[in-house]
Amino acid sequence: MIRNYIKIAWRNMVRNKFSSLINITGLAVGMAVAMLIGLWIWDELSFNKYFKNYDRIVMAMQHQTLNGNVLTQTYMPIPLGYKMSQEYRNDFKYVVLATNINEHILAYGDKKLNQMGNCMQAEAPDLLTLNMLKGNRKALQDPSSILLSNKLAKALFGDADPMGKVLKLDAKWSVKVSGVYQDLPQNTTFNNLAFIAPWNLYITTMPWLKRAETKWGNNSWQIFCMLNPHADIDAVSAKIRDLKLNNLALQNDKVGVAFKPSIFLFPISKWHLYSEFKNGVNTGGRIQFVWMFGIIGVFVLFLACINFMNLSTARSEKRAKEVGIRKTIGSLRSQLIGQFFCESLMVTAFGLLLSFVLVQLTLPWFNQVADKNMSILWANPIFWLMCVSFSLVTGLIAGSYPALYLSSFQPVKVLKGTFKAGRLAALPRKVLVVLQFTVSIILIIGTVIIFRQVQFTKNRPVGYNRDGLIQVYMKTAPIHDHFAAVRHDLLETGTIAEIAESGSSLTEVSSNYSGFTWRGKDPNTQDDFGWVPISPEFGKVAGWTLKEGRNFSKDMLTDSSGMILNESAVKFMGLDHPIGEIINSGPQQFRVIGVIQYMVMSSPYDPVKPTMFSLLSERENIINIRVNPHASTREALAKAEAIFKKYDPDSPFDYHFTDTEYAKKFGDEERIGKLSALFTTLAIFISCLGLFGMASFMAEQRTKEIGVRKVLGASVFNLWRLMSADFVVLIVISLLIAIPVAYYFMHGWLQNYKYRTELSWWIFAATGIGSIIITLCTVSFQSIKAALNNPVKSLRSE
Repeated sequence: MIRNYIKIAWRNMVRNKFSSLINITGLAVGMAVAMLIGLWIWDELSFNKYFKNYDRIVMAMQHQTLNGNVLTQTYMPIPLGYKMSQEYRNDFKYVVLATNINEHILAYGDKKLNQMGNCMQAEAPDLLTLNMLKGNRKALQDPSSILLSNKLAKALFGDADPMGKVLKLDAKWSVKVSGVYQDLPQNTTFNNLAFIAPWNLYITTMPWLKRAETKWGNNSWQIFCMLNPHADIDAVSAKIRDLKLNNLALQNDKVGVAFKPSIFLFPISKWHLYSEFKNGVNTGGRIQFVWMFGIIGVFVLFLACINFMNLSTARSEKRAKEVGIRKTIGSLRSQLIGQFFCESLMVTAFGLLLSFVLVQLTLPWFNQVADKNMSILWANPIFWLMCVSFSLVTGLIAGSYPALYLSSFQPVKVLKGTFKAGRLAALPRKVLVVLQFTVSIILIIGTVIIFRQVQFTKNRPVGYNRDGLIQVYMKTAPIHDHFAAVRHDLLETGTIAEIAESGSSLTEVSSNYSGFTWRGKDPNTQDDFGWVPISPEFGKVAGWTLKEGRNFSKDMLTDSSGMILNESAVKFMGLDHPIGEIINSGPQQFRVIGVIQYMVMSSPYDPVKPTMFSLLSERENIINIRVNPHASTREALAKAEAIFKKYDPDSPFDYHFTDTEYAKKFGDEERIGKLSALFTTLAIFISCLGLFGMASFMAEQRTKEIGVRKVLGASVFNLWRLMSADFVVLIVISLLIAIPVAYYFMHGWLQNYKYRTELSWWIFAATGIGSIIITLCTVSFQSIKAALNNPVKSLRSE
């Protein structure tokens, strides 16, 4: 019996090639989109699950209160880590202090590579359960050791054994390779960790860190912990909550105490998807994108299913006579139901197979756009269960109408020709088309607003000129030690306009200071300023705009105690005439010599942070270069590299274009926008595919009516308008539903940004007009084709 069902189902598919092709293609595209989104969501939800101690790894974080607002940060003081490991051993198995993961220079012989790495305490490999390919996890107990990732080991030594080889780290530390660990997956927080150097090497060779080991107000490091098996994260958080506050009070650090620091533990399961805090409350983060794409995936699948059901139900009425004959010769209703379900399941099976092909072909491009490294989970039983389950459910739902409705026909009525579909038979199909285009229109509006928000923020005035600006990150001292000579040689090339040093890049304020006082300061006001030490040439290199006063000058010795403020700082301090004002930082005094216009150096989505600029008093690690606008950038870089190599032959010339670094700030939003655009385009394609099929079916149904109308004098335009009007009405109804829904959700989404675009009326109007145009283009081919047919042929049977 089943063999017979399959044979007849195949014949029906072949006989109705056009509708079968539309059904299979629509389902395949919908399944492929759902599969890609499913792989992306799986990757996001499995973030950091590579680590075997996933359920017990936490990070120490803190809330601090600034003028009534609670700020949350991940950077902590060194003594907190020491205190946690010494006094709370019953709660923590490991407490690991770590520096931030940054670029460093690793040199072996003639090879000099810039690699991402950090310094961590000796228990880090055990905490992260590193898979050691060579050596063991205890290697960092030796302060002269280093652990390399497998990829970095191959880059430095090729196929040679790296163990015992001595490297130069940042041209100042000699370290011995004591272990090689397996590269960490991309969907981990530490995916870019190419090496780990010992904390003891870092702490004993940097003199200023001796002071930091006892300073509870210096928040510059991270603390990762692993809880003991029976420790409760909330209970332990409560124990250590006031640890920093109490020790600040013992040190009589009134500024630190005023921030009311509150320590808490944040589990690794939330680092990636729930990293956003607002006013001390964990409000989510990337999880909103997981929900958004999950909903889009469901909607796109829903659109594909609507197409399938629409075309299946539309075609089913043509098979009424077949059902009548089958019943007359003895077919049971159960057999007819089985036949229709078999046909439906065969179509979904072909759709599933084609979707695998589409996913395999598009996955490399999708990985590039999504910044992922995903593959189809062929060996995962959950993946197969979901694919097969969806195919079965889709096939059963789509086949349910013809199976249950047609199998109930009375053969006498059908064969006599007295059977007719009810007046409301087309209503379910119309409702489904409205739902289909409602979803598509919402996706279109959402995608447009996402792109507008990104573009709006990109076009925000940043307060300096990014064109021709290059940042060079220096990990060694020679360039600073010979800065005057380097600057002279660069300017002599004629390709460089100016060069300057700074403690922060133009795209990030990396230091903050508090505890300043000034004339008229409210005693209850807490301050927290960005702090950027610079060389005198910085203003000219950045191309910032002075609102008042002047730039620093190397010819004025008094500028060593000078200060330049940005407008945010002046506004925060309430200074009407800032030039000449004295600002105190403990015993040190600064005189304001200039005020610059707003410079966006941190998040482009947030207000500009109050920032102070002072002359640098020690070596800083960023060299800023302004290329001569009349010179070739390639030539300027070549000459700059030669000069840098002359004074610092042990360091690679590691440069970054400032405009590129600034563009990275939009990475997440741009990726989300591109993926949304892709899925929206496919959703529109699926919807149009369904419209095309429906228009074809309606044209076929109304062949004789069109022939009669032509004979009676109807023009092609009149016939086109007649056949297109029904679809346009459905799209207008979709617009009336979709626009308020889209407005509600996108207005809420924009509230996440302090610097945001507006919901302009033209977005909704353009989407509406575009939807109608797309609809007309889709149905016009079949409408005009039917209108141009020779009426003699269509009426011949009459």
